Amino acid sequence: MSLGVILGYIAGVIVALVAANRYQLWRLPKPASWPRLLMYHSIADEAPTGMNTPPEKFDAQLAWLKKQGYDFCTVSELLTTSKSKAIAITFDDGFANNYHNAFPLLKKYQAKATIYLAPEIATIDKLSTAQITEMQDSGLIEFGAHSMTHINLLQTATDPARQEIIGSKQQVEALTGHACLSFAYPFGRFSDETVELVKAAGFVSAVTTKKKIIANLMAQAFTIPRISTHGAMDGLQFYVAVSRGRYKF
Repeated sequence: MSLGVILGYIAGVIVALVAANRYQLWRLPKPASWPRLLMYHSIADEAPTGMNTPPEKFDAQLAWLKKQGYDFCTVSELLTTSKSKAIAITFDDGFANNYHNAFPLLKKYQAKATIYLAPEIATIDKLSTAQITEMQDSGLIEFGAHSMTHINLLQTATDPARQEIIGSKQQVEALTGHACLSFAYPFGRFSDETVELVKAAGFVSAVTTKKKIIANLMAQAFTIPRISTHGAMDGLQFYVAVSRGRYKF
């Protein structure tokens, strides 16, 4: 074997190792039968970030999931479904662009989703009551709660935290006319006390920002992990995220 061939082989191995590390290909894929939750926030024609996914990228991701045979569920449905390839699309905060940009694509693929509303969040352009009603009536959208003002519950005294949690459940139910069963911890921050407050408020489940795929959601119904996304992730990174639970960006 010539020196050139040997060097070419070594170079190929190095490239493969770099790619494996770059895309986290060394992580073992989780069984397709395990449920998955994907976490999004804004869907807008803006710079791709960890908080924003351009509509064309979201479209491509939904198309890929549909082609792979995933069944789209709300979070509440995901807890008890017997479907073999079940996935829940989730959106935090309640951006108005979830209606303008994400909702048409969800209808295109008949993909169900769960939107966690922070009814009094002050830093975003929020969904209107009319938009929430239309989305609720479509049968594709479940609305959960995300506290009233998107406050860090770990830095909030017990009574105000309790009011943030209870108040958001009540307001989401008033906005939708339906039971609000699921909660998302703002900033992903929670403690054992926070979990107990959410349980006491009457929620059935709660989602976190922990990056993981687990086999049994009911075993930790109030600390459910999700798969994070980034607006600039490529197709391979998205595949790795969905199959492994996390990706390297």
